[in-house]
Amino acid sequence: MPIYPIRVFPDPVLRTATTPITEFDSELSRLIDDMLEVMYEAPGVGLAGPQIGISKQIFVADIGDGPFAMINPEIVETSGKWKFEEGCLSVPGRWWEFSRPAFARARGLDPKGKPVEYAGDELMGRLLQHEIDHLNGLIILDRLPKRMRKEALSELRDVRPPGRS
Repeated sequence: MPIYPIRVFPDPVLRTATTPITEFDSELSRLIDDMLEVMYEAPGVGLAGPQIGISKQIFVADIGDGPFAMINPEIVETSGKWKFEEGCLSVPGRWWEFSRPAFARARGLDPKGKPVEYAGDELMGRLLQHEIDHLNGLIILDRLPKRMRKEALSELRDVRPPGRS
């Protein structure tokens, strides 16, 4: 069983802007390890702090080149356009095709507090934007075109938890 359960829409923690991390210690290292475990078990390619109820500016990811973590990240550049199907661990089992910038560059800190930059197009660019959205209190539903968002919210409202009418 995961150390932290993944929070799902409409959990309010997903809509809360996060606070910067200032302590780069063994507690942070443990949190990163725990987040990676939760992400891999899900399975997913990225996981942000709010998705496990931690309102801190941190995400972990692995798109196949090995895991990494970014602390206090910000998008500093985007370009192009890429239409692709995207999902989110906090809106499980749902995928939507929509456009985002094809390329993104993000700057932040590594787990030791040293400056780090990640950049890429397509999957890496989308991942950076998606995870940093979480840190700003945004979820995938906020990025959908208006009509698509309205339909998605309607479908999500119609889903009733087991045992409820």
